[in-house]
Amino acid sequence: MLISKPIAEAIRDGRVTTQYRRWDAPRVKVGGTQLTSAGLVTFTRVAQVKDLDRVSDRAARAAGLKDAAALRRALAPKQRKPSARGSRGGDKVYRIHVAWVGEDPRISLRDRLPDAAELAVIQRRLQRLDARPTGAWTRDVLEWIRDHPRVVSKELAALRGVELLPLKADIRKLKALGLTISHEVGYELSPRGAAYLATLEGN
Repeated sequence: MLISKPIAEAIRDGRVTTQYRRWDAPRVKVGGTQLTSAGLVTFTRVAQVKDLDRVSDRAARAAGLKDAAALRRALAPKQRKPSARGSRGGDKVYRIHVAWVGEDPRISLRDRLPDAAELAVIQRRLQRLDARPTGAWTRDVLEWIRDHPRVVSKELAALRGVELLPLKADIRKLKALGLTISHEVGYELSPRGAAYLATLEGN
């Protein structure tokens, strides 16, 4: 479920405690978590809203909206093409109760220098990422980020001669391992990523 940065920050601060979504069926589970730009968010309750007209202004504000009218406008069904069935996003409205449960675990991970055992785990996971038809790529991308820190992603893709979206998807995989840091503009290696790359170059 998409959670914008302002809403994620409000969940972290406790100003937003619910979200509403139009789905055919719930897409999140109670007890599940989601990583957002403001940290880890958990879902504490999911319930179908039978009558959207009965949602109060107070309830709408708890979801980050100005009032109930704004919430109803945001959830108004948008029709698909005539050949499609139902409305875009789903025919039912769900209220999802949310709570902030902690910082992005990758933040502490990226600052932790790996020991020999962790280096072996990182290497195995990167080998799995490298096992694709187009060939190995992880070391190449790590080296490019090291040599071109904070370069705007479009320029980095052009320098590498690759498509932007696949490149960003690859870098997100490296970030999930704590090897890179994302900035407003571009990326850089984390201490963990630099240590891993130094180990490779020392072999």
